[in-house]
Amino acid sequence: MHDYDKSSKWLIQHHGLAILWLAGITDVVKWKPLQAEVVQPRSLPDGLIMVWRAGRSEPELFILEIATNAEPRIAEQALRDAALVYLDRGVMPEVVVLVLRPRGGRNLPRSIELRGPRGTTILNLQWRTVELAEIPAQLLLEADDVGVVPWATVAHIDGPPEAVFRRCRERIDREAEPGEKENLISVSMVLASLRYNDRWLLNLLGRKTNMIESPLLQELKEEWTREAAREAKITATREATHKEKVESILDNLDARFGSRSSAMEKRLAAIEDEARLRELRKFAATCASLKDFRDELGPASTRRKSK
Repeated sequence: MHDYDKSSKWLIQHHGLAILWLAGITDVVKWKPLQAEVVQPRSLPDGLIMVWRAGRSEPELFILEIATNAEPRIAEQALRDAALVYLDRGVMPEVVVLVLRPRGGRNLPRSIELRGPRGTTILNLQWRTVELAEIPAQLLLEADDVGVVPWATVAHIDGPPEAVFRRCRERIDREAEPGEKENLISVSMVLASLRYNDRWLLNLLGRKTNMIESPLLQELKEEWTREAAREAKITATREATHKEKVESILDNLDARFGSRSSAMEKRLAAIEDEARLRELRKFAATCASLKDFRDELGPASTRRKSK
């Protein structure tokens, strides 16, 4: 069963409009959360909401996908989400991806293109991506909707984060509905823990008793732990597969042209585009010489990235 980030899912269900605000969609006059479990039970959007925008008579569907890190799998998830909703409802939804952690130099996918084996059938999907680490926390703290406030804990903070955390708690205390206050505090603490491993700092948002009183406590902690473990496993698997492909190319070249091919190991290892590696593996089996392969590899190949 897919591991859900319960804190993000709760925010989507109760404050989905806040996420649209983060994506620059400010003309919503009405919205409501929809059941996200469509078509298949194993690959589901984090959230699906219906919105009515100013000047438009028909409501629109928005998929809200929360990604902890800037991972390549965002592209596949966005494609699956859009396809599932289209198959279930017959309309193409808008997709908004919210990335919680800084990308750290990693390539952040914003589109995906699939081609049939003959290249005559092409499916292209693009979506709106919001990187919390690029948005000033001050902007979020000044938003009218208190549902935006928890996201400030993972936004861009100039200087020490203490002031931001205190203002976050103050706004929740002052503006949150009575039935949502403890949940908003808990969600803020869980989001903040993604960036800060400091108990004193987290206590500025809420004491341990606040989280114990929140209905989300156990689910939040367990889901973040499982998500981190799952992403670590996915990353390890991807790296192992990439290494196997590089070694396969080098073994082929070594068998055909000798050990001089090992000099290209670093250049091959730097290629992130898996399709490019597959092309090179085929070429390694058919090229006439090591020079031909080196020319095909080319100095620009190390800069090619996956979409």
